[in-house]
Amino acid sequence: MTDNTLDPQMHIVQLGERAKEAAQSLRTASTEAKNTALLEAAKAMRAATARLAEANTKDVDSVRDTKPDSFIDRLKLDEDRIEAMASALEEIAKLGDPVGRSLATFDRPNGLKIERVAVPIGVIGMIYEARPNVGSDASALCLKSGNAVILRGGSESRHSTRVIVECMQDGLEAAGLPRNAVQTVQTTAREAVAEMLGAVDHIDLVIPRGGRGLTELVRDNAKVPTLLHLDGNCHIYIHEEADLEKAVAVVRNAKLRRTGICGAAESLVVDAAIADKALPLIADAMPDCELRGDASAVAVDGRIKPADDADFSTEFLAAVLSVKVVSGADEAIAWVAKHSSGHTDAIMTENGEVARQFLTQIDSAIVMHNASTQFADGGEFGMGAEIGIATGKMHARGPVGLEQLTSFKYLVLGDGQTRS
Repeated sequence: MTDNTLDPQMHIVQLGERAKEAAQSLRTASTEAKNTALLEAAKAMRAATARLAEANTKDVDSVRDTKPDSFIDRLKLDEDRIEAMASALEEIAKLGDPVGRSLATFDRPNGLKIERVAVPIGVIGMIYEARPNVGSDASALCLKSGNAVILRGGSESRHSTRVIVECMQDGLEAAGLPRNAVQTVQTTAREAVAEMLGAVDHIDLVIPRGGRGLTELVRDNAKVPTLLHLDGNCHIYIHEEADLEKAVAVVRNAKLRRTGICGAAESLVVDAAIADKALPLIADAMPDCELRGDASAVAVDGRIKPADDADFSTEFLAAVLSVKVVSGADEAIAWVAKHSSGHTDAIMTENGEVARQFLTQIDSAIVMHNASTQFADGGEFGMGAEIGIATGKMHARGPVGLEQLTSFKYLVLGDGQTRS
């Protein structure tokens, strides 16, 4: 239960101490035990469908009149989404265990044998906003990779998160693993986040998942190492040699399949050579999307509204798409490089050389050719699920799955060698 009478500092210390102890057990847990925990948690989640749906209704009702539709969509759980969470647990159980992998071996002239092996990071602090399924995915990925996790979901999802954590803990207990390997912060006090960010003795890595405000808060205040996920201002560039039928279908899917996710396309870039053909087709295919374009785009189709400068750098998370007309691939690449958030960008073209230029020169975590940006997802990458899309360049980049939740250490095997 949520208890806002708790002292945030003491509460985080207590959670951290329990998590550290649990992490020690998980470090040596067998693959079989971890998989059993995941499978039993999936059973518990299905059995708790009605209870979880009821809890989620409380969460949704508490913000229905104060939050936009995109927020409500991310927060809402129905039977299909609950089943998807349970299925994700089972899919993660099928994946290979990332712990103990041999990453490299070296035989030295002095007879030393050195091996670099994958090991758990330890205790992960997961700070996220409205999406309760993030708690389920993060718990499962941390468990399989041998890490304990402390969840701090948004206050709006507190009822849903509590039930999800109980299901995960039931799975851990059934497998003979410590329940405290998955915990949730029991207070909605904002001070708890600050305490997590400073808990260097108890938390090894903090991962934020949410809007730019949350990510920048973590970036600017954390003493604990972080794995950052900035906003998703994702671009699709339609090159003059694109298959327009293919491009229109991809753009519609990338923008409108789910507008509230970080992989949704927010900006469309179109070559001037085909703008007269492409833009009316896009407008025809997306009457339910507001298009905001530069002067050239507006001149092509009156359904496109004039954009202001901010529109080209905005993650709308809604049925809004900015449109820029460019003179060719070089200008398109320069434009995307300037405005992209480094999450996911795509090119539509049948010209392999231009596609390779775009894939090489765009320095985003994920770069695509002839595919919807909504494939920017750990599940679609075969990772079972993801904690988020890392947009930084250190340790992990792109979808953060099992392998990205491990570090490594060196094992050095000798036979009495001494160094001169």
